[in-house]
Amino acid sequence: MQRIKSVLEEAASTLASCSDSALLDAEVLLCLILDKQRSYLRAWPDKPLQPEQINRFSTLIKKRQKGIPIAYITGSREFWSRDFHVTPDVLIPRPETELLIELSLKLIPADKPIKIMDLGTGSGIIAITLAAERPHAQVSAADVSRAALRIARLNANKHHTNNIQFYQSDWFANAPDGKFNLIASNPPYIAENDDHLQQGDIRFEPQTALCAADQGLRDIKIIADTARSRLEASGHLLIEHGYDQQGRVQAIFKHFHYDNVQTVTDLSGQPRVTYGQWN
Repeated sequence: MQRIKSVLEEAASTLASCSDSALLDAEVLLCLILDKQRSYLRAWPDKPLQPEQINRFSTLIKKRQKGIPIAYITGSREFWSRDFHVTPDVLIPRPETELLIELSLKLIPADKPIKIMDLGTGSGIIAITLAAERPHAQVSAADVSRAALRIARLNANKHHTNNIQFYQSDWFANAPDGKFNLIASNPPYIAENDDHLQQGDIRFEPQTALCAADQGLRDIKIIADTARSRLEASGHLLIEHGYDQQGRVQAIFKHFHYDNVQTVTDLSGQPRVTYGQWN
């Protein structure tokens, strides 16, 4: 009978050619089968596995071997210390986007009933996190994808965020009337001919949520332009963008006359979020 340690070693060897984190991937998938934490695998390396468990594990390993992202296999990904449901209808939450949350929370008073808009909400990680961290805020979240909104609503219910409303909208087209104190967005910003689109997890993610025309800047320009009429005086617009787009995104903000335009780097030291104030 095969044991945890040997099964993991074999799976890691199988995944070595297609994953930079082969052992971690194998551990995560085995934990899914066993419904245990990774600490369990280390505590009980010689525990035998049932044939049915091994068969299910092998099926998941084959999916990962094809390149399918771990988050889509497990159906979940952690973001800002919360677990979010994800499917191939939405982007996989990434640590870089936590910078958008960090900056937003610095700009949002904790005890005032302000209004927030998340454009292109996807799985809802930005809107739901801000709604949870700022329960006095009124949060709106828009996405053009009906499938993405279904996932976002599931996540909102999971995290009991009742101060959030979702809208199927192409940016502001069908968004609620009124103005916002803060507008945040992680829009499509990858150029349509970018080589990264053929690499790693990104191959399996929804291309409409990744790619934009005009070298990845089309949607950023639309948001920066239309947000001006939807921001309260002294309100802020925050946009996540590519590591090599800082200069061009700052130029867009300044073209549309935002004040105090700044770009902040992520934990990897890459320019990741540009924001400005509308006066």
